[in-house]
Amino acid sequence: MSSTSTRKVSERVAPKGAEAPKKKPGQHDDDGPDLRTLMRAWGESHRASLADSLRRLAKQPIGSFFTCLVMAVALSMPMGLSLLLKNVEVLGGSWQRAAQISLYLKMDASSADGETLRGQIADMPGVAQAQYISRDQALEEFKHQSGLGEAIRELPENPLPGVVVVTPEEVDKPTLEALRQRLSELPRVEVAQLDLLWVERLAAILKLGDRFVFGMAVMLISALLLVIGNTIRLHIENRRTEIEVIKLVGGTDSYVRRPFLYMGALYGLGAGLLAWGILAFGLNWLNEAVVGLSGLYGSDFGLAGVPGSDGLSLLIGAVLLGYIGAWIAVARHLNELAPR
Repeated sequence: MSSTSTRKVSERVAPKGAEAPKKKPGQHDDDGPDLRTLMRAWGESHRASLADSLRRLAKQPIGSFFTCLVMAVALSMPMGLSLLLKNVEVLGGSWQRAAQISLYLKMDASSADGETLRGQIADMPGVAQAQYISRDQALEEFKHQSGLGEAIRELPENPLPGVVVVTPEEVDKPTLEALRQRLSELPRVEVAQLDLLWVERLAAILKLGDRFVFGMAVMLISALLLVIGNTIRLHIENRRTEIEVIKLVGGTDSYVRRPFLYMGALYGLGAGLLAWGILAFGLNWLNEAVVGLSGLYGSDFGLAGVPGSDGLSLLIGAVLLGYIGAWIAVARHLNELAPR
């Protein structure tokens, strides 16, 4: 055996009592990477995937913008209708006003009796507000609304009773009926009247609006998934050869999938920001006409803007939709990209 071969063998075999080699940073006793090293590698991989997705989107700014714009329009329509429904509910006086209970007092009840009864009712559970209208006030209102002032003045006495108008806290048909029954048993109350038809009409209108918005949201979300899925599919086809090479050298499915998931989330983020801006601009533009119209009726009503919580929900939902659409598209085509 030559001296060179002998030296190589001696270097491979550690002599007895020799000091063990020092452990490198980031290694366990079994020479495997520790958790910190794995987390650093994982973070670096995600950072590289995110940077690659941003770079590819920046190479096609016009196409990326219009894809986000299409998604933003689809996102803003159901959200905008939902916000308009909330504003219409406020304009209509809210549920509580539509479900007021009118308590007609007995003819011999004085104004003091009415005020006492009003205070008693205002302290009852389930009552948001109670207002007393005296007999004289009711007569004056009737004169102005009916236009029969001359005929009413010929009457020997005031034919109208005092009224306590009760606004409930909760608008629910069984709850309202139970409250009406309880109020009708109070002293000095002749009749307790609740117009449940108004409540049922209002509930039907709002329910119809909610179902319409829900159905539109489902259809548009499905369309969004198709848009983002088709967009990601085009990106996959453009990188087919690159993906096949990565899988050929042992790249995992998660490694191949990661850049496209980031791309879908970035599309969703851009669409969410654009949708938020479209809603804010649209409501502000529409509010000018609404304020002008309400001013003609002596009202200061105006459309509320996009609440911050709704805007954040819209943004998070858009990112999730982009992520889910990209995941579906990649999962569908990943098996087709196996190296041949």
